[in-house]
Amino acid sequence: MSVVIKAQGVKTVFGEKIVHNGLNFSINKGEIFGLLGPSGCGKTTLLREMVMLQEIQSGSLEVLGYDVTKITHKNAQKLRQQWGVLFQAGALFSSLSIAQNIALPLFEYTDLSKKMIDEIVKFKIDIVGLKLSDANLFPSEISGGMKKKAGLARALAMDPKLLFLDEPTSGLDPISARDFDALILKLRELLGLTIVMVSHDLRSINDTVDRAAIIDEKKIVYEGALDNISSIDSKFIQTFFGESYE
Repeated sequence: MSVVIKAQGVKTVFGEKIVHNGLNFSINKGEIFGLLGPSGCGKTTLLREMVMLQEIQSGSLEVLGYDVTKITHKNAQKLRQQWGVLFQAGALFSSLSIAQNIALPLFEYTDLSKKMIDEIVKFKIDIVGLKLSDANLFPSEISGGMKKKAGLARALAMDPKLLFLDEPTSGLDPISARDFDALILKLRELLGLTIVMVSHDLRSINDTVDRAAIIDEKKIVYEGALDNISSIDSKFIQTFFGESYE
């Protein structure tokens, strides 16, 4: 099984505060990988480091064969076109319609005709479960669940190999959250995606995640499948996964 992302000795520091102190983990092609841990442990920070929105202080972080700590500007641009990111609140541009939000990366990074881009936008709207009649609505006119789906459609616009999700079910009612989980599983199967997901939603984690890395006390305290996780000696794990801590 080929490794898509590999972290070795990743250290993250903000001022005098050490957030990560030597993280090691790997993410395999085709899996849904969870980044879990207590609030403030640096899950979203780690995701931001993977997508080059933030730098690590030391260690190495390889994504699709590139060490993002040493990458050239040209290769960084190439790499960014191979992943999609769904930010927690959707991060849609409020002045653009849903269709225009999805089309934006295609206009920016490809030489495709407007007609071809319009066809791609229709396809992306359809596969995330939105209606074509929603295409001309603006972010202020749609529900939280629709914003998530529109953000997901934009993240998929460039046919990425990698998909990063930051708290994809936060703010959704239970039915919408389970609907989104099913959508993520369907898209992984349909598009052959590798998915990295930050989440606090225990049901979502249990329903979608193949393996996870759990960050606690600035380290990875567990990496692997969730089947035997209750046997790990970590207060966070015992509390979060509902077992009594002994």
